[in-house]
Amino acid sequence: MSVVHVTDATFTKEVLEAKGKVLVDFWASWCGPCRMLGPIIDQLGSELTDVKVCKVDVDANQELASEYKVQTIPTLIVFEDGKPVKQSVGVQPKPAILAMLK
Repeated sequence: MSVVHVTDATFTKEVLEAKGKVLVDFWASWCGPCRMLGPIIDQLGSELTDVKVCKVDVDANQELASEYKVQTIPTLIVFEDGKPVKQSVGVQPKPAILAMLK
């Protein structure tokens, strides 16, 4: 699978109604740490078959950022069957992100 870019309009269908685990990266194009994390998220999107990987641009989707209390980016939230179960803030190495998904 590849990374799915979700919006306020598609979040419910792509994340909340998804079965299993979904990793959501809240990011912005102007954010240096987000750009550092981007290639790792892209790798995970192409490598993981049991986890859906999504990205939310917080500038374009401020409702979602507000709803999930994203104050610092990048923020990663793991959803399981539509419910947020884990969250991390800041750049994370790939092994740490994989550990969040366990």
